[in-house]
Amino acid sequence: MIQIGNTIVSFDLFDRFFLCDLASCKGACCVEGDSGAPLTKEEAVLIEENYARFKDYLAPKYIKTIEEQGISVVDSDGDIVTPLYNNRECAYTFIDENGITKCAIEKAYFEGKSTFRKPVSCHLFPVRITEYADYDAINYQQLDICKSGRECGKAQKVLLYQFLKEPLIRKYGEKWYEELKIAAEHVKNIKI
Repeated sequence: MIQIGNTIVSFDLFDRFFLCDLASCKGACCVEGDSGAPLTKEEAVLIEENYARFKDYLAPKYIKTIEEQGISVVDSDGDIVTPLYNNRECAYTFIDENGITKCAIEKAYFEGKSTFRKPVSCHLFPVRITEYADYDAINYQQLDICKSGRECGKAQKVLLYQFLKEPLIRKYGEKWYEELKIAAEHVKNIKI
């Protein structure tokens, strides 16, 4: 692991290949799991403020789930997360014309109806951030559902930190990402 500012970054970001392959996985990350997507308090408020802007993209079963559970819920670990339909799929999803599960919040964003893109935890997936008092731990979560993403990344030679450039900048800023790139080069040179 390497420290950059107030973060501790796993070497996995520098030496693991990854590139989402939605055509293969069909958006499984929005469906699989035992808890909803982690949210900050601010994100929960933004979802509530923007709900009317993306509600029309949701199936009635998801709207009912949100009405029953709330805009956000607290999971068994005490974390604020998105509500789940049937204890499985995120209630903020829809299925597109290709059978791919996608984020309704993000759809509204791309259509210019909202300024909130989606929870940063979703944007950063398959990386997970654990926040501690003095630092954030940034780790790769290798899951079977993302096997095609690893294969696609390897074929295209896209490393995890490169694939996640936009969400990492969103979370930590341009300067931090530039330091991450320097660290990636350093790690690469050590391994040569």
